[in-house]
Amino acid sequence: MLQKALILMLVLASVAGFMSCGGTSSHFVYAAVPSANQIAAFREDPYSGILTQLSGSPYTVGDGVRAVVLHPSGKFLYAANPGQNENDVSLFSIASNGSLNEVSRTPVGTLPTLLAMDPAGGYLYVGNALSNSISVFSIDSGSGGLTAVGLPFSINLSPTSMQLSPSGNFLYISAPSSPTGVIAVFSVNAGVLSSSPVSLTTTADNNPTAMAIDPTGTYLYAANGGNANSISIYTISAPGTLPGSLTQVPGSPLANASQHPVALIVDPTGQFLYVANEGSNNIATYSITAGTGFPAAIQDSPFGSEAEPISLALDPNGKYLYVGNQTSGGVQAFGNSGGSLNAIATYPLGNGSTSIAILQ
Repeated sequence: MLQKALILMLVLASVAGFMSCGGTSSHFVYAAVPSANQIAAFREDPYSGILTQLSGSPYTVGDGVRAVVLHPSGKFLYAANPGQNENDVSLFSIASNGSLNEVSRTPVGTLPTLLAMDPAGGYLYVGNALSNSISVFSIDSGSGGLTAVGLPFSINLSPTSMQLSPSGNFLYISAPSSPTGVIAVFSVNAGVLSSSPVSLTTTADNNPTAMAIDPTGTYLYAANGGNANSISIYTISAPGTLPGSLTQVPGSPLANASQHPVALIVDPTGQFLYVANEGSNNIATYSITAGTGFPAAIQDSPFGSEAEPISLALDPNGKYLYVGNQTSGGVQAFGNSGGSLNAIATYPLGNGSTSIAILQ
């Protein structure tokens, strides 16, 4: 009898060890819903990708909430609210069950639509589209509270997307311009931006809509969502160039067969690039060529989505892709295997989701 009990204990311990390894714990998925001034929160089943909306969700937030970003500690969520008479950033604390509690709102520049955070969670960057500036805040590690790092930095550009390098040393900002759009690169030191761009790179058309950087910080991808319908590919800090600067790779830009690419994401391994094509209602998947960074469309790509996909997020294991859709007003879940996508389910929210963040 004692021997049987011992065997049972060993089996249970093995199961517990298996369950605690390999990222099998539930993740939490947060989606900004601007038209409703809400953040929807879900629990993700790590084995199926299925979402279950949390009790108390959706949560009310500031007017026109546009973007959400998570602190690496998993304790805080920040939301940019660009609505009328709002222009602030909400701080939410995150409970162990994934639920949110709004703690404060901090004023920023006019029309804050973009958020970025350095990998260590020390600084929050806010892109203000109407005041052509970047607000920067240091983050209190205990409370998540924000303290302004000087006045907002004037960049003389209306940012459409914003990415920090994995090192946190460079901030990349895309903006519309004529006849072509631009990507401005600023060096960053303790949250302080360089007084002028390290480099200013033109894009393939006048409306670059999104950017993504691979996990190694070697390549930057820009979606040209205007008339070009293409993807520009750049090497970061190529030999013989200034640190952080961009050099377009041979063959760039890559013609995108689908219309109006508006969102990009690179998977955690750096092997695949996913592109949301709002005008064609699909998601294109590209394998990334090692050594050159050049994308090649995988077999069966693009994959059909709900109407007007506008935001993308991958779970930490890269097994599931979540897509925010404008017209259908919800979040769509896809299974992901070697870049190939299969639709799992759609979760209606009544309005489109412009930003999705996933907490492990």
